[in-house]
Amino acid sequence: MKGETLMLASGTVIAVCRSDYKGERKKDFGTGLLVPGHGLRDDAHAGSWHRQVSLLALESIEKMRQKGLTVNPGDFAENITTQGISLVDLPAGTCLQLGDEVILEVTQIGKVCHDRCAIYDQAGDCVMPREGIFAQVLRGGSVKKGDSITVVA
Repeated sequence: MKGETLMLASGTVIAVCRSDYKGERKKDFGTGLLVPGHGLRDDAHAGSWHRQVSLLALESIEKMRQKGLTVNPGDFAENITTQGISLVDLPAGTCLQLGDEVILEVTQIGKVCHDRCAIYDQAGDCVMPREGIFAQVLRGGSVKKGDSITVVA
């Protein structure tokens, strides 16, 4: 049980991804600037709504690799790829600190996919709708690969 608590409470940023257009895979830039009330600067999905930033665990990506797909961080259109923190077990309202500056508030767990994506077409499944989470930026700042992720509230 103690190990499960640690799994929930902390993790690491593996990738920071963005894209110019909605509906395309994101590219890992390794770093980015999270803007309060907006999201990841220069990302197509950023804006003043409840899904400013998307997060997906590397462990979820690994599930798709086990199905035979060659997928990497950003391929599910997530902004932040994490490792070591069980994102789907975090309830809406949970606050996460990334690195020394950034505070995100979880606003949504999973999403409804109205259109099947290319990943679904290839594998017959996609983990983002079930295991991805969304957040709004409460306190902005720089985020980069290797930053710690900690549940703060």
